[in-house]
Amino acid sequence: MTINHRIIMKEVQDYVVITLGLFLYAFGFTFFLMPYEIVTGGVSGIAAIIEYASGFPNQYTYFLINLALLVVALKILGLKFLMKTIYAIIVLTFLLGLMKELVPRDETGEMVKILGEGQNFMSLIIGCMMTGSALGIVFLNNGSTGGSDIIAASVNKYYNMSLGTVLFILDFMIVGSCLFIPQFGDILNRTHMIVFGFCTMMIENFMLDYIYNRRRSSVQFLIFSEKWQEIANAIGTRMDHGVTILDGHGWYSGKERKVLCILAKKNESTDMFRLIKMIDPHAFVSQSAVIGVFGEGFDAIKVKTPGSTSIDPTAPKTPKLKE
Repeated sequence: MTINHRIIMKEVQDYVVITLGLFLYAFGFTFFLMPYEIVTGGVSGIAAIIEYASGFPNQYTYFLINLALLVVALKILGLKFLMKTIYAIIVLTFLLGLMKELVPRDETGEMVKILGEGQNFMSLIIGCMMTGSALGIVFLNNGSTGGSDIIAASVNKYYNMSLGTVLFILDFMIVGSCLFIPQFGDILNRTHMIVFGFCTMMIENFMLDYIYNRRRSSVQFLIFSEKWQEIANAIGTRMDHGVTILDGHGWYSGKERKVLCILAKKNESTDMFRLIKMIDPHAFVSQSAVIGVFGEGFDAIKVKTPGSTSIDPTAPKTPKLKE
């Protein structure tokens, strides 16, 4: 398989998995959050608030706001940076409309609360677990759902503000806006909506971090074995993994020996232990979690150069809410 073919296949895989993630997001948002009029942050939160207050379909608001943001951001961030974002916005707009057609409705045309009356918080937990997991899936495959992501990236390019800070401020303002919308009832009801909105932010962020970081978690192995050469060859050939050989000196024995140092993904641990045990059941192995591994085969190094406040549009994005 040529390099170009592998690149194309990886891109196709990204788009397929992003689509599945968007499907899960649209399902969780429409079936569990909207019937209970639960608000969230981001552009999807703005769209939901407008529909709750006026009845204007949220998928149209979502698309129109993102369209305006894209027009502004194209000049700032470039088309290459926004290609998957444009795809996600179009697909999610379609899926939000589709899910609203599929969601059960009562005789008055209102969305049915599938968990029953009074189950607002349970529906919030289930819905946000779905939407947060969906965002993690999208971000893991180098995608983005646009919205406040675009605003944060644009602000970050010109001002020394982190993406997380910008996104938190935007989401706080969006959820907090419910306090000033009289259609949501008295001040107690509006405060209730705001508290629920902050809960959605926390649960979605937790699920996003869990999904994203679990997949990216890395570990370090230190392997002490008389059969170090066989183990290194097996790891390099069977697992297609790099191995670093360190020189060691035993304090008690006084002997020189080789130590294998390997950085791997956490989900490779079982295969690594199985392979080591097959070759040398008496090998001494140390496994430790590492905070981050950067470089070829792992995460890209994303650091601003001295004196620069811009981001690298070609680097994989750090997952941040909100769509």
